[in-house]
Amino acid sequence: MSFWRANERAITVISVLIGSLVFWELVARVLDIPQFLLPAPSVVIAEMFKAPGLYAINSLATLRVTLTGFGLAVVLGILFSVAIVHSRIMEHSLYTLLAALNSLPKVALAPLFVIWLGTGSPSKTTVAVTIAIFPIVIDTTLGLRSIEPDVMNMAKVMRASRWQILRRIRFPHALPALFAGMKVAISLALVGTIVGEFVAGGEGLGSAILAAQGTFDTAQVFACIVLLGVLGTILFYTIDFLERRLMPWHHSQRLLAIPGE
Repeated sequence: MSFWRANERAITVISVLIGSLVFWELVARVLDIPQFLLPAPSVVIAEMFKAPGLYAINSLATLRVTLTGFGLAVVLGILFSVAIVHSRIMEHSLYTLLAALNSLPKVALAPLFVIWLGTGSPSKTTVAVTIAIFPIVIDTTLGLRSIEPDVMNMAKVMRASRWQILRRIRFPHALPALFAGMKVAISLALVGTIVGEFVAGGEGLGSAILAAQGTFDTAQVFACIVLLGVLGTILFYTIDFLERRLMPWHHSQRLLAIPGE
């Protein structure tokens, strides 16, 4: 296997990022755009090196809340999906509640979480969970239900219990859908964390953006945005990496390994 084939995805992502930064730099320089409107990438990078410790602390704070919220969303989402699949009452009630919750603007809910839970991590984590849980439930429920009738009939003939059917048939079959939901949820968890930081303040890149906005420090705002983009990309491709490692048997992963597909 050639070096390009073995590292095609990483090389493509890095090339796109570098190309975007070069284009951004050229636009800012050629058009002579004022820095307070659109600072060049070189200015943004220089801003990061002015206070690397501060950006690192805020990035870690945002990452910690995002991962906590995402983890809780995955656990709760799977439990809700199992309940929905096995109970019509839970299906009607949970689906209705989740649909109503998902339709509400989370910026409007965040102040309530701050009132109830304070300005620390719990309120920010709750916002992240509230935003991230919906795709987990929808996709996992679809995966748990998408079983061939013949397979279910065979399991019933063999007198398999509900737990055995869930563990040996439903859950393995639902893994592709679960990972699809997780890829969406990890980005939404990051968005929810930023919303929580906007409202609750404290540490985090969202709070740093608000502080920079108050002083019209556009370079600092862009530095935080770039770091958020980097975090989001790393988190997304981490889920993608886990999917490829845990599901090498799935046809979507086999197609990726076939040249020309």
